[in-house]
Amino acid sequence: MSTVEEKPLEPQTQPITTTPKDENSSQNAIKKGFFRDTFESLLVTVIMALFGMTFIVQAVKVPTGSMLNTILVGDHLLVNKFVFGQDGLMLDKFTPHRQIKRGDVIVFKYPNDPATNYVKRVIGLPGETIEIKGNSVFINGKELPEQFVLAKQPFDDSNAPLEILGQDEPKPDSAYKVYYSSDENEVEPDIEKVSAGQKFAVGAPFQIPPDHYFAMGDNRDNSQDSRYWGTVPRNYIVGRAWIVYYSVNLAKDEEGSTTSGNLLNDLFTRIRWNRTGTLIK
Repeated sequence: MSTVEEKPLEPQTQPITTTPKDENSSQNAIKKGFFRDTFESLLVTVIMALFGMTFIVQAVKVPTGSMLNTILVGDHLLVNKFVFGQDGLMLDKFTPHRQIKRGDVIVFKYPNDPATNYVKRVIGLPGETIEIKGNSVFINGKELPEQFVLAKQPFDDSNAPLEILGQDEPKPDSAYKVYYSSDENEVEPDIEKVSAGQKFAVGAPFQIPPDHYFAMGDNRDNSQDSRYWGTVPRNYIVGRAWIVYYSVNLAKDEEGSTTSGNLLNDLFTRIRWNRTGTLIK
C-alpha cells in the first residue's frame, strides 16, 4: 500500500493596500505627535525656568558704582536665592542653606522702593549695636577689621573703576576691602569726614532691630546705604550676589560717550570678557 504525503497548505497572502484616507490619517497622527512633543518640551522648559528664577537664581545688573571696585558698573550678576533660606519654606528641606553672615554681599529690595533692587555688603547683624566713627566701623564697641583702600574716580566718570592711590596692610581677619575717595594730593583718608544725610549709626551708637541688617557699599564715600535710609528687613533680602556672568564697560570714552553706536564694535571693545565667571566675595 502506498501512502501519499500531504504538504502543509501555504498561507495565502494578499497585498495590503492603503487608501489616501489612511495615508492622511497617518500623516496627521505624526504631525500631532510632533507638535504635542514640542509643546510638552517647551512647557517643561518654561516651568523649570520659572522654578529656577523663583527659587534658585536671579539675574540682575549693576547700574551704579556703590560697590566699586568689588562689583563694577555694567556687571550682570547671578543671585543665589536659596543659600540663606527661610524657616518654613518646603524647599529649604532639600537645599543647602545657611544664616546670613557679616561680609555677605546681598541683593535686596530697597526699603523705600521695594520695586528696586540694591546690592550692598552686610556689615551689622540683628540685635548688634553699630557705630561709625570717621572711616572705622564698631560692632558692639569693637572695631570691625576692614582693609582701607585710598582711591579716586578717574575723569569724574562714575561708571569707571576706581583708580587705586594706596592701601593699608590687611588687618587680621579682614575679609574684604573698602574704598575711600580722596584728592590726589591727600596721603591719608579724611577719617573725620561725615557726609550730610547720614542719620543712622554715624557718630552715635545704633541698635539694629531684630530680623534687620545694616548694609553698606564698599565704595564708602559714594554709597547710599543703611547710613542714610536705615536697615534692611530680612524678608526684603533676595539672595547672595554669586557670580558675574556678563559685564559691559560703561565708562565714558574720550568723547564722553558710553557706546560707539556700532553694535559689532561694542561687542569686541566694550564687553569685559575677563570679568565673566568672577565670583563675588
